[in-house]
Amino acid sequence: METRKGIFYGVGVGPGDPELLTVKALRTLERCPVIAAPQTKSGEMLALDIVRRAAVLEGKTILPLFFTMARDKSQQRAAHETAADAIAAHLTAGRDVAMLNLGDVSIYATFGYIMDILRERGYEAVMIPGVPSFCAAAARLGLSLVSGETPLHIVPAGDPASLELPGTKVLMKAGKRLPQVQEALTARGLLEQAAMVEDCGLPTEKLYSSMGDVPEAAGYFATVIVKEQ
Repeated sequence: METRKGIFYGVGVGPGDPELLTVKALRTLERCPVIAAPQTKSGEMLALDIVRRAAVLEGKTILPLFFTMARDKSQQRAAHETAADAIAAHLTAGRDVAMLNLGDVSIYATFGYIMDILRERGYEAVMIPGVPSFCAAAARLGLSLVSGETPLHIVPAGDPASLELPGTKVLMKAGKRLPQVQEALTARGLLEQAAMVEDCGLPTEKLYSSMGDVPEAAGYFATVIVKEQ
């Protein structure tokens, strides 16, 4: 008799506020015996810390996943394959695994790479959506992102050309590229029309209603919203 394979779940945990976890996310986490969570070199597990403030994980296996910040594609692929191997061992044994992902699992999510690898190996994968960081940031700033037929663009920070797009622009993970972002905004006269939230939903959260008030440095989780008048 063939042993049942476990199901691989990608669970979006939102940007930082544990109250933004969905009911479906919490129920999935309660059901899965294995929780896979990214871990930094220093040992931090931010997504897991967020979940622990909303869910009881006692008795579950915590599986740390290590991902490189290197730009080299081969190094990234190797890290993804290693993570997939660790997850697959539990799935093969019939244990469901929930991988935590900050924000939503479909937006610049590491989960997507692991999902593709495991699906290629014949495992079932299910996506549990979460609150995107830019939606939470807009709410914290009291901004409506778009109305009517206004377009919305979600782009990685650092490409000045994206500021030429019509409508509202969301610049993701702008922290390390903040000087370039501020320079590009200033050159286009958009500095006062751009706002930023740093570490949205976390205890270290900071709100800036104008990019003119932003200091020279910011954390990695910085989201800039450019809403032209």
